[in-house]
Amino acid sequence: MAFDNLRLFRDIAQTRSLTRAAELNSITPSAASQHINELEKALGARLLDRSTRPLSLTPEGRLYSEFCRDVLRRHVEFEVALDQLRSSVEGTVRVAAIYSVGLSEMSQVETELVRRQPHVSLEVDYLRPEKVYEYVTGDRVDLGIVSYPEPTRDIAVIPWRDEEMVLAAAPAHPLTRKQTVKPEDLEGADFISFDEDLPISREINRYFRAHDVTVNVVMHFDNLQMIKEALILQSGVSIVPRRLLRAEIESGRLAVVELAPPGLVRPVGIIHRKKKLFTRAAQVFLNILTLPPNALDEITDADLGGPVVQQVS
Repeated sequence: MAFDNLRLFRDIAQTRSLTRAAELNSITPSAASQHINELEKALGARLLDRSTRPLSLTPEGRLYSEFCRDVLRRHVEFEVALDQLRSSVEGTVRVAAIYSVGLSEMSQVETELVRRQPHVSLEVDYLRPEKVYEYVTGDRVDLGIVSYPEPTRDIAVIPWRDEEMVLAAAPAHPLTRKQTVKPEDLEGADFISFDEDLPISREINRYFRAHDVTVNVVMHFDNLQMIKEALILQSGVSIVPRRLLRAEIESGRLAVVELAPPGLVRPVGIIHRKKKLFTRAAQVFLNILTLPPNALDEITDADLGGPVVQQVS
């Protein structure tokens, strides 16, 4: 029995959608439907109730779904055990990250990973937050990186860092002349926002409500790069993590001002499936990722081989 077929049914059971499961497995919905029809014929049992929306599993379908999860979990455990028997660290680390983690930052981590472990490669998918959780839950990646991480029944969180939030604008904007910006200074200001369904947008809106401030949202985007471009074009102001504006600040394209009172931060965390067994390659990557920013050159390769980070079950 092919593992790809087991993954397909597991994803159908999780998403309750043939179309979504087909997308996750890079096949067409018709191919997924054909596979289910052939599977039901081979087993002599109906696995899906197609009369409901979303799809639901029959009792036989639930039993088969548990079988798929058990086999796939045992397959991962086998691969990890086999990896432990190898003398060298090798393999591919799969990561899903929100867009604002930054290509340059992940490239730096990848460079350090390959420098220390030449036979390890890194694959990163940049996704919206809900997709990161979906990829982690579905075991399509080893680790996820999200802001405002939330543990769930299936997801464990490793706190990573808190990013200071600041007001950002083009250098010519009047608010950039201030030493600090108070909430009331933003009343009625043209504001470039993140999409409302993103956690960072909800947190900024909570900040405005707490200080009884109303801004004029002129644009909203689902990623930081578009917000930075709009700010550079002098379209308004925004509140974003300072560390993600380093290049624009150094080049003089953007200016930032601290918020008063301070304390508005964006927490970023690493998420993984509970009871996840990491390969040695994934553990090395995790240990590099969680090093202090200035510590990469202060440790030895041996320091990265052990379980520096405790897994949460």
